Amino acid sequence: MGVLVCCDCFFYRKSKTKPNGKKPPAEEKKQYLEPEFTKIRVVDFDLKELVVLPREIDLNEWLASNTTTFFNLINLQYSTISEFCTGDTCQAMTACNTIYYWYDERGKKTKCTAPQYVDFVMSLCQKLVTDEEIFPTKYGKEFPNSFESLVKKICRYLFHVLAHLYWAHFKETVALDLQGHLNTLYAHFIVFVREFNLVDPKETCIMDDLSEILCTPAPPPAPAPAPSTPASAPSPSSQNHVTER
Repeated sequence: MGVLVCCDCFFYRKSKTKPNGKKPPAEEKKQYLEPEFTKIRVVDFDLKELVVLPREIDLNEWLASNTTTFFNLINLQYSTISEFCTGDTCQAMTACNTIYYWYDERGKKTKCTAPQYVDFVMSLCQKLVTDEEIFPTKYGKEFPNSFESLVKKICRYLFHVLAHLYWAHFKETVALDLQGHLNTLYAHFIVFVREFNLVDPKETCIMDDLSEILCTPAPPPAPAPAPSTPASAPSPSSQNHVTER
C-alpha cells in the first residue's frame, strides 16, 4: 500500500454518527456470530498458552515480536478482501455502530474512507515496527521509554482493522473460505492484548460478543464410545430346565 499522508500528523477518534451528522442505521444481523461460523478455527487449543511471557524472554522483546507478527498477519488478512473494500463500498471506516475518523494535529477532522483509513494504519505501523530506534533488532540496543505506548497505539489501530473486517467484509471472507483464519487471528490477538493490557476494554467492547465466543477455549472433543461387545449366549448351566414327570 502506498503512503497517502504523513501518518505522524494524525490520530484517531471515533463517532457514533455518520459524516453527515445522521445517526447510523439500526444494527444489522451479525453473521459472524452464527455458530456455523464461530466454530471454525485453524487451531483448537488454548491460545493463552501462546501469549504468556516465557520466563527467559524480556517483556519488551516479547511485545515487539508479537506486535510485529500481528501487524504482518492482519495486513495479510486485509489484503485478501482489499479489492472489495473501496471508496464506494466503504465510504467510512465502520465497525458495528462506530465510525472511526482521523484528525490532524490541529484537531481538524479528515474525511476518510475505509481503505484510506486502513492505508493510514498500515503505513504508520510499518514505519514504527521497522524503526530501529523504536523496535531495535540489534543486541544490546535499548527500547525507548515510549515503547509501550507506541505498542498500544499499534494494537488499537489493528483492532479497528479486524473489527471492520468482521463488520463489513465477513461475507467475502466466508466466500474465500478464510473465516477460520480470521477467527483464529482475531482470538489470538484479543487474548494477547488482554494479557498485557494493551487496548482499553472500552475500545474493544463493540466486539465483546464475538470475543467471548472465540476466546473461550473450545471444549475437548467427546471421547469415542467404547466398541460394543456382542451379547454372549447363556451357558447351559444358567438356563432353566423343566423336569418332566
